[in-house]
Amino acid sequence: MNEQSIIREHLTFTGRVQGVGFRYRAKHAADSVGVTGWVTNEWDGSVVMEAQGTAEQINRVLKMINQSPYIQISWIDRKPLPKEQHEKGFHIR
Repeated sequence: MNEQSIIREHLTFTGRVQGVGFRYRAKHAADSVGVTGWVTNEWDGSVVMEAQGTAEQINRVLKMINQSPYIQISWIDRKPLPKEQHEKGFHIR
């Protein structure tokens, strides 16, 4: 994997995203495709995730999350972030 192709994104998900296994599905998906970062629930009912990998890997994680019949994402706000140089793994916060 080319270091230049690695990106990091801050993603905010709204919809039916809490209480439906979103964070555990996100962790499983990220671990399975090699994406690092973290995911957490917010007080307003949204879920925030920071994901680092190639654009293709991050999009695969999003597709895997969206395959759950319980999760209904109505909106994703995506913003680029600087890369974290020494991050290991994907964590639920």
